[in-house]
Amino acid sequence: MRNVRKVMRGKQAFKEEIDRRLSAEDSEKVWKQAHKRLAKMYRDYSNLPKGVSNHTDSFIFPAAAIYLSIRKVAPEEAFDIMKVVMKARTEKMGQTIAKMTGIPGFKSFFLKMWGVMSHKMFGPTAGFQNVFYPKTKGEFRMDITACPYHKYLTELGCPEINILFCDNDVYTYGNLPGLKFIRTKTIGAGNELCDFKMVIEKMR
Repeated sequence: MRNVRKVMRGKQAFKEEIDRRLSAEDSEKVWKQAHKRLAKMYRDYSNLPKGVSNHTDSFIFPAAAIYLSIRKVAPEEAFDIMKVVMKARTEKMGQTIAKMTGIPGFKSFFLKMWGVMSHKMFGPTAGFQNVFYPKTKGEFRMDITACPYHKYLTELGCPEINILFCDNDVYTYGNLPGLKFIRTKTIGAGNELCDFKMVIEKMR
């Protein structure tokens, strides 16, 4: 089982935003409660396969624990706190990737990497169900038809923050020079699947 304190130390950006918005007393209350909620989630879901727990233990459960704890103390602030912090973190990642797109051959390598990574990190062993489309030069495309983020956030009583994880892709991949990220729907927004398409843009 994951070390709760260690995991929560890695979520300090959330604590800083909570500190900024709430009183010191309420912020402390939220953070203590988040630790307790996360510990319970780890206990309740201690037998998940490793591929699934890579997502739940590091991302899904901590986000749910923090969000539910904020919602209990300051419901009007909860969703926006999660949105602001998650957006900032993934935009930073997107900026890092964007700097690399100027490296010769990087864009083709990036699409090939997605082909390999998606089967491992976002395939059935990780709790996802997918449709992987035939390889096409300069393009990667898949649909996700079942998602552990949707499953466990719904079970934990906070399906509304699923969309924030979907938005992470937009902030990470939506502004990469020479690469076009195309998405028209997500499970988190209530659709039947998440479509994911990345295309190398042709030089004009």
